[in-house]
Amino acid sequence: MKIDLERVGNHMQETAEAVILPRFQALGDDQVQQKTGPKDLVTIADLEAEALLTPILEDLLPGSKVVGEEACSADPKRLQLMAGDDPVWVIDPVDGTLNFARGKENFCSMVALISGDHVRAAWILDPLKKQLFVAEEGGGAWRWDGDGNGQRLQAASARPLADMDGAFNFRFVPDDWRCALRERATAAFKSHNRLGCGGQEYIRMLMGVYQFAVYTINMPWDHCPGTLLHRESGGHVGRFDGRAYRPSEIIGGLLMAPDETSWWQIQEQVLGEAASLGAVYTKRGS
Repeated sequence: MKIDLERVGNHMQETAEAVILPRFQALGDDQVQQKTGPKDLVTIADLEAEALLTPILEDLLPGSKVVGEEACSADPKRLQLMAGDDPVWVIDPVDGTLNFARGKENFCSMVALISGDHVRAAWILDPLKKQLFVAEEGGGAWRWDGDGNGQRLQAASARPLADMDGAFNFRFVPDDWRCALRERATAAFKSHNRLGCGGQEYIRMLMGVYQFAVYTINMPWDHCPGTLLHRESGGHVGRFDGRAYRPSEIIGGLLMAPDETSWWQIQEQVLGEAASLGAVYTKRGS
């Protein structure tokens, strides 16, 4: 299953230029809708970008299907497509929609290709900076700029937790855990600032600005691209209980760190018993 990584990236950039960037800081009130609440939005840019990319990607790989965030919002049964062996494209047309709707720059577009419940290729596009982050399983992680220049990326070096900056998503942590977990993270890390856009947080890990990220709920369009990119850059990815990431599992937590040793330090010192959230907690060596 050979995919032209550059061609996919070009289609993403063309889509952004056609329907995303013209709407940035120019959305009308009738072009933004709530899904589950005031912080869960969909804009006309999300809908049109996914509608444009879906047939293009299916044509690039005959027999493939698309699991898009907005299509799954309308029909959650489409998530079941990921568990099979057939190739599936996963699309997040505008990641960081709330930022986008507010005219803030922390948004991106993401695509991943999966088969057999494994991520095979990944793309994260920052359309404002015209930077594309690309990975293919076994081929490393790369940053391409708008002039076509490529740079191979290396995960941040391991360091003490007290020197680490990163992202920690407390939004979906149950109320009885959230306060204690936040206090523990604040005591352990130099900082744990969320950007409201998982794709931009993955980019910061790829660029060495962040060293870790912690997420509790793991929708595939939010994490399929970033997990492969982080792993191909040399970083360590795992469920809270240490298991490997599988796109079809949307609970179980996700923890990213520079290497396996620091991964376990965060799991044990910061998550602790909270690692059981949404998953069976298995200590190292048990």
